[in-house]
Amino acid sequence: VQLVESGGGLVQTGSSLTLFCAVSGVTNCISVMGWHRQALGKERELVAALSSGGTAYSSGTTYYADSMKGRFTIPRDNHKNMLFLQMNSLKPEDTAVYYCRADCPVTDYWGQGTQVTVSS
Repeated sequence: VQLVESGGGLVQTGSSLTLFCAVSGVTNCISVMGWHRQALGKERELVAALSSGGTAYSSGTTYYADSMKGRFTIPRDNHKNMLFLQMNSLKPEDTAVYYCRADCPVTDYWGQGTQVTVSS
C-alpha cells in the first residue's frame, strides 16, 4: 500500500483547506483509513478515521477527535483510492504535518505527510 498526501499549504485563520491522500497498491486489506497530525515538539495525534463497511467506505463508520468535531470531515469515497480531509474554520493550533494512514491486519501504512500552516 502506498499513500501520498497533498493539499497542504499556508492559510489564514478561519480559512478552509482540503487534504488529499492518494492510495495505491494492494488495498484490499485496508479496514480503516485515517488522518493524523504532528505539531512541532508534540506527539502525533489522531485527527479522524474512517472504517470500511464491507466493500465501500460509504457504509462504514467515522471517528473524529473532539477538537476537530464540527470543523473537519472525511468525505466518503466509494473507490477506496482517495481519502480526503476537509478542514474548515482553521486555527493557528491546527498547524502541523498531516499524515494519511491505512490499517491492514499485518501492518499499518503511512504517507510522507503534508504541512499545514495556519497564520494568525
